[in-house]
Amino acid sequence: MSTLWITRAETRADIPAIRATHLAAFGTAAEADLVDALRADADAWIDGLSVVATDEDGDVVGHALLTRCHIGDVPALCLAPCAVRPERQRDGAGSAAVRAALRAAEDLGEQYVVVLGHPAYYPRFGFTRASAHGIGLSIDVPDEALMALALERRPSAARGNRPLRRPVRHLSPPPDARPFPRGRVRRPGRGGPGGPRRRSAPPGPERSPRPGGRTRRGPGPRGRRAVPGR
Repeated sequence: MSTLWITRAETRADIPAIRATHLAAFGTAAEADLVDALRADADAWIDGLSVVATDEDGDVVGHALLTRCHIGDVPALCLAPCAVRPERQRDGAGSAAVRAALRAAEDLGEQYVVVLGHPAYYPRFGFTRASAHGIGLSIDVPDEALMALALERRPSAARGNRPLRRPVRHLSPPPDARPFPRGRVRRPGRGGPGGPRRRSAPPGPERSPRPGGRTRRGPGPRGRRAVPGR
């Protein structure tokens, strides 16, 4: 039986539950600490783009985070970290949180999102291989692991106070379009060059090889990220 997840932007009251979700999902404090560090980084944090998925009791079971990065000199967003409580993984909570975060980014007028993750998971949201658009990192990673998404472009007047919402699966451009800026993904301010901190891997027993290098992303500690539960 499918679960109807409620998604919304995080509130201050959600912070302990978000931390607990990452601790439960990863078994270490690395990702939870990274979320806290990004929340404290004014160059990275964007209000409204930290999204939780809650169950029928209102408990936080999933979390997806978008923070500021750049493709060359063009502002973009990085998707990560994301987490789902182990007992609710593969139940759709992660996908619900990611889709809601992408819609929120579109409503804010953001245009580009990058993710370093599992190539079998993120295409469902419209992500395609970043190298096809001239986007890369300053370190070596598997080509298929770095992906990019172009959100729907709308005139600012069309957003107004009643933003048009469309399914995220309709937001990706046609294959022959070139909507992306070209360049390396980098973090602003203290983060310096680099991009997504780590490649994401799906929860459970199926895992993909680790990337061939490290990236730098803000002041947070290093750690593994998991693809949210399906």
